[in-house]
Amino acid sequence: MATIVLTGGGTAGHVIPHLALLPYLKNDFDKIYYIGSKSGMEKEIIKKIGLKYYSVPCTKLVRKFTLKNFAIPFILFKGVRKAGKILDDLKPDVIFSKGGYVSLPVVIAAKKRKIPVIAHESDYSVGLANRISAKYCDKVLTAFPSAAKSLKNGVHIGAPLKNSLYSVNKADSLKLFGFSGKKPVLLITGGSLGAAAINSAARQALNKLLPDFDILHICGKGNLSGINKTGYKEIEFTDQMEKAFACADICVSRAGANTVFETASLKIPTLLIPLPKTVSRGDQILNAEYFQGLGLARVLYQENLTPDTLSDSVRSVYLDRERFASAFKRHPINSAAHKIAKILAKYRH
Repeated sequence: MATIVLTGGGTAGHVIPHLALLPYLKNDFDKIYYIGSKSGMEKEIIKKIGLKYYSVPCTKLVRKFTLKNFAIPFILFKGVRKAGKILDDLKPDVIFSKGGYVSLPVVIAAKKRKIPVIAHESDYSVGLANRISAKYCDKVLTAFPSAAKSLKNGVHIGAPLKNSLYSVNKADSLKLFGFSGKKPVLLITGGSLGAAAINSAARQALNKLLPDFDILHICGKGNLSGINKTGYKEIEFTDQMEKAFACADICVSRAGANTVFETASLKIPTLLIPLPKTVSRGDQILNAEYFQGLGLARVLYQENLTPDTLSDSVRSVYLDRERFASAFKRHPINSAAHKIAKILAKYRH
């Protein structure tokens, strides 16, 4: 009986890739379990798909001086101890970690028990949790070539993307969100937690954009505006993102790794507005600039974001859609889910 444990969390970006792997993992592993945090969004996502879920204590490193950071070693110790007890019960053949601070206690506990760990890094540069985890892992698979080159055990493989992205009917998706299909659809999304700067600029630009586009705005939990305009549909969150993408003729988005790989794979011309360095480690800027360099997206930096620059940039991207189509042919983005699953299958006992 082959067993695998999946771990990772903090944002949807550390969880959604697991869903892309599941159809393949089920062919090779009899038992699949998930270890996450007690109250992170990964718990809700994983429980919806019916996997047995375990939680461990964990905490995020805050990138500025705060007394909370002094508690990290104690919480990490508790997390490693709890993860160890879970692993002793489950006895997995291998662990697959998607990173994030949630994964660290599990990875450390696995190393102590000589359980092999394969991690995956989605961003252009390696995140803190995966940099720490790397020395406990057999391999760190990466979505970008640059990340693999920065690690001794890094292997560039690509990003795991869900098969469901490619099997959605556009007409049905338009109907789901209330669009006629007579105008191109602009999808605006700020990631799983929303993006206040994008939400604000988009709403102020509606009068300029709505004459030319129907707009599907995924604004994040608790961020609904109540604006009621013909052709404008806002929702907090959707667990049917593949249907939102199926509607889209053009997309405005943050530059989280999952989203940039998904939109490029689906050949959707995209305007990326990465999180600025003032509130992040700069990973989204690097992601966005890489895809812009390939001609698969265009970047609008948040410091330059206004209602006018947003509407002008959206029009520019849409008018250049033929140029984007050529770039998508030159640099096709395919899912690495099958390749990752094959690597994990080699660890079955």
